Amino acid sequence: METKGLRTFLEIPYDELEERNLKVKEQRVQHVAADKVREERIKYLTDERNLKAVTVCFTDLEGRLHMLDYDKKFLLKSADNLTFDGSSIRGFSQQSESDLRLNIDWGSFYWLPSDIFGPGKVLVFSEVLERDGSPYHADMRGQLKRITEALYQKDGTVFHAAPEVEGFLFKGRDAERHYHETGKFDFISTGGYYHSLPGDPLRAFIDKAAEAQRAMGFQNEKDHPEVAPSQFEMNFSYSEALISADQIQLYKLLCRQVAAQMDTTASFLPKPVTGVNGNGMHMNMSLSKNNKNLFYDKAGQDNLSPMGWEFIDRLLTNANDICLVLNSSVNAYRRLDPHYEAPNQIKASANNRGAMVRIPYGNERSARVECRSVAPDANPYLVLYSLLRTGLEGPQPQEDAESKRSRTRFLPDNIFDAIRLFKGSSFIANILGENVQSKFAELKTASAERCPKQLGARVKTSEIQFHHEITNQYLWSQF
Repeated sequence: METKGLRTFLEIPYDELEERNLKVKEQRVQHVAADKVREERIKYLTDERNLKAVTVCFTDLEGRLHMLDYDKKFLLKSADNLTFDGSSIRGFSQQSESDLRLNIDWGSFYWLPSDIFGPGKVLVFSEVLERDGSPYHADMRGQLKRITEALYQKDGTVFHAAPEVEGFLFKGRDAERHYHETGKFDFISTGGYYHSLPGDPLRAFIDKAAEAQRAMGFQNEKDHPEVAPSQFEMNFSYSEALISADQIQLYKLLCRQVAAQMDTTASFLPKPVTGVNGNGMHMNMSLSKNNKNLFYDKAGQDNLSPMGWEFIDRLLTNANDICLVLNSSVNAYRRLDPHYEAPNQIKASANNRGAMVRIPYGNERSARVECRSVAPDANPYLVLYSLLRTGLEGPQPQEDAESKRSRTRFLPDNIFDAIRLFKGSSFIANILGENVQSKFAELKTASAERCPKQLGARVKTSEIQFHHEITNQYLWSQF
């Protein structure tokens, strides 16, 4: 007698996944009314019998992605009253104000590759609210969503971003967590830029991760090994800033999950190994209105419009103030090393890869500003929010802009100086609020003080062990 399988949870082929996820993405790009989207999603969840759970995601102030799986039936009954203990999240509530709420952003809905996430699940991002339903001040995803929506509602202006996120693939699972035992990372490949045979472990990892992100509607562009041994980069198309920030979180999640399935570790430490190039997260940005790129001017210097150059000048003027936002770990300051194409010069250039801001060659569609000094372990929502506010509102240079652009200054080479500049910035207090400014500085100081002040030539165990993407709640609760 033939027996039926006990489980019939949803599993969707990759080509159908891509089709579904691209339709949802297009709704976000077209700014379809939130009520209409919510109604569609609720109906889908109600009708789809083979779904068991909805993964609801939010991001804390330091940039860690948190996921809660809600039973589908429970979620349908309780979607307007999802609460969690904010005091359990580093950088969120104090114990006396611990109750926080999740507000599902139904537009940011993803069908998932079941071989990576398991069958019968879909994923959605959420904003964090206070108990009374007001926006929670330390939820930077909510902050980014509100400011970009306000821009669009005002006059149709759209903020686009395209990240280039680099990572390393190391031998063994949880290589970062075991670093205090091993004192080293083992490369899976000793090739280099473009040097990876189709069947080797690095290429197999890149292929599988790229397939998954393609299925999730990332609209892949290119993927390849990078300059350093065992280093990879998988680029996806530019999109509206909030979509891109969500995709950065999913990109890192996908890479870590695929790597773990291969008994390896995908690491986004900015500089896990001295002597080779580090990981960056170059952020390409542009503003558009009525499908016209506001940064493009065929007659402008490097084909940039006056608005594009003003955006750059504000970034350079306030580079020290926002440095901690872009480089938020002790380890990040190893990457700002001039010997390895480090973008540590506070200047703009079309060719100099040591410049903090690069102006890539572009046409009417692709003209953009590239901020190269962003580390891949930074909070992508905080990064894009701060870059946008700085580029549009930051204090203007007091001297002639041309001389400011050409004069070489350098970003801080250690986190202590970056914290001091961040804490002393009235501009940061204005755009983030004094509460978030002090909370973020306090978190960064806590990890910095557990590491040697001088970086030295050797990566220290403490800068890995106390890194915000690696340490666990058990360790942090001990001090």
